[in-house]
Amino acid sequence: MRGVCMAIITISRGSYSKGKEVAEKVAQRLGYECVSREILLEASGQFDIPEIKLVRALHDAPSFLDRFTQGKERYLAYIESVLLERVKKDNVVYHGLAGHFFLKDIPHVLKVRIIADIEDRVRIEMEREKISRDEALSILRKDDYERRQWSLKLYGIDTWDPSLYDIVLHIRKIAVDHAVDILCRTAVLDQFKTTPEYRKVLSDRALAAHVKAALVNTLPGVRVTAEGGVVYVEAGAHESKHSRMAAEIKAMAMKVPGVQDVNVHVTPTPYISQ
Repeated sequence: MRGVCMAIITISRGSYSKGKEVAEKVAQRLGYECVSREILLEASGQFDIPEIKLVRALHDAPSFLDRFTQGKERYLAYIESVLLERVKKDNVVYHGLAGHFFLKDIPHVLKVRIIADIEDRVRIEMEREKISRDEALSILRKDDYERRQWSLKLYGIDTWDPSLYDIVLHIRKIAVDHAVDILCRTAVLDQFKTTPEYRKVLSDRALAAHVKAALVNTLPGVRVTAEGGVVYVEAGAHESKHSRMAAEIKAMAMKVPGVQDVNVHVTPTPYISQ
């Protein structure tokens, strides 16, 4: 089945669910690139942010994210920018965290959730960490809870909601190799093939993400969309600063490769004296 189509697959997985193994085997069989931690490494280098901060932005509970005001928004914008640029090439299996959020509006992405029985996960955790069943169960429940709260707080989405995914696979009766067969056969369906229309949707999303990554450090809360090389930016400022801010935003955005024009809309915000 190697090279039979151009597609993008994102796999959401919990710890010890065999999701990594499934992702790697699907990528190998289809001849696709398999991507996970590489996105964090690339974002770390491109934006000069320690990898550990990017990891925490994806892993830690909302209570931790609240400790750095603009941190989570900046770091997630950087990760999204790098991920969308990478998947533009097609033929990618991404099994890192948050892929189903960053790619949720891209119509041709095959979105998959891999789950496993809690007792199977507990056994693996016990063996790996040399701990008791109760300790392993407590760790896994905490990890599951924090991941769920992360997505609910940042995106208002429950990762356990099956409607987020095209396929949910339970690794038990369905073994890893069976799961790989199912995903490889599904990936070649017409609805998951990259078309010129879908390529444009992804290209616009990627360009918007690149511009947001360029702006978010100085403009937290900025909203960016793009269409055909034209970028639309919404930001807030006191009325007296509208003209200056609009000019600064346009100048920064025009430096991003691929941007042909920029439309800026600055909304009023309360004035706070310095």
